[in-house]
Amino acid sequence: MQSQSLSLSQRQQLQMVLAPQLRQSLEMLQLPVLELRAMIQQEIEKNPTLEEIPIEPEHVEVPQVEQDTTSEAKELDFDKDFEALAKLDEEWRDYFFQDRENRPYTTDDAEKRQFFLDSLPQKESLQEHLMNQLNLTELSENDRQIGELIIGSINDDGYVTGSLDELATSAGTDIHHLEDILSVIQDFHPTGIAAKDLKECLLIQLERTGIAGPEVESIVRDHLDKLGGKKYAEIAKALKITPEEVIHAAKLISTLDPKPGRIYSGDVATYIMPEIVVQKINGEYIIVLNDDQLPHLRISKHYIDILNDKSTTSEAKSYIRERIRSSAFMIKSIHQRQKTIYRIASEIVKAQTGFLDHGISNLRPLTMAEVATAVGVHETTVSRAVSGKYMKTPVGVFEMKYFFTPGITTADGREISNKTVKDIIAGLVSNEDIDKPLSDQELMEKLKEQGINIARRTIAKYRLVLRIPPSHLRKSY
Repeated sequence: MQSQSLSLSQRQQLQMVLAPQLRQSLEMLQLPVLELRAMIQQEIEKNPTLEEIPIEPEHVEVPQVEQDTTSEAKELDFDKDFEALAKLDEEWRDYFFQDRENRPYTTDDAEKRQFFLDSLPQKESLQEHLMNQLNLTELSENDRQIGELIIGSINDDGYVTGSLDELATSAGTDIHHLEDILSVIQDFHPTGIAAKDLKECLLIQLERTGIAGPEVESIVRDHLDKLGGKKYAEIAKALKITPEEVIHAAKLISTLDPKPGRIYSGDVATYIMPEIVVQKINGEYIIVLNDDQLPHLRISKHYIDILNDKSTTSEAKSYIRERIRSSAFMIKSIHQRQKTIYRIASEIVKAQTGFLDHGISNLRPLTMAEVATAVGVHETTVSRAVSGKYMKTPVGVFEMKYFFTPGITTADGREISNKTVKDIIAGLVSNEDIDKPLSDQELMEKLKEQGINIARRTIAKYRLVLRIPPSHLRKSY
């Protein structure tokens, strides 16, 4: 039997590791403006040498830091670093106020910005909404606990998850008593809540609202699958009514909510803050960075004075120097982020002038590799820079990723984006004869007439993306 033993060994290998500062810089490039602001505020709280200027500062001469001849100071080469830092601070000040007609950033602006950030509403959750109604019932304390257990098992769509037998066992009661309490909760708002499946959800809504007759209830109870497939003739034959009556019932059923709990999903509304504003002035598109939400940063003069103080210990000076370097990198990273986003936006506007002038039919194919080459950065940098960023244009607000799309070459040699093709397909379907909807083959032929040659399977893929049903489901029977 071979003996086992422990031993140590060394080996060399090359491995790429992102430095913490580089990782932070990449993270700042990828963050949307409001999240970046939150990150900056956290850094201000942690780093005492970094401060925000609420109003436009007057020009202040940079104080000279006393020369320290100790070996530690020579190693840090702080005077050289600080000179570059002071220059960067001035550049960032000029950069921050560019394209703002030299308008000072006042305390009123700061208050408006903070009010915007504090105005995010806190939405009531579905469970909270149901519990408030449960507490208004005349149920006993024990039954309310059972009701609370049922409410806790309701998912975001408004359906009871798990079996009623398991809930009854957990509540320590029999199934019939649990169903009695469940029926009480099913009377709560929103209508259709606490159903076990879609069929029961729709039946509850029909019963509570009283908007339909027995034929509609029969369709939901016994023919819901056929209704989804638009098999109106089969349903009419089974119920001994006309297909027109089935179509009328289908329209009524379509007004019901299949997911009643979604209105209390708890998702806070997402507020979009465009990073770029594009304006057309004198026939030319002008790009403006939206800097209103970014604080203007600088190095605290107080800590510079501490460095100049001869009584400050070497340990304190070392700490302050390290914090100032961190502050300098934060300012530099913000400057670089804004500059990168601006240059990428400039290339997008240059490429998509036709879209801005004439709409989606003139959206030009554009790849991140093309923009990366023009800007002089890596393709992944472009991907990070446009992630979660929005651009406000004269024709609407668009995510910056919207402008990057592969292209299709038409018969006459023009290049159009696949978004343009999808828009054409959507237009053809919206104008089709509802009695004779266009098949994928017919859509392909109509596109071919316009010089756009794409396969039928590509038509089907685009149709699914546009959430357009196949032709047999679009037909009006």
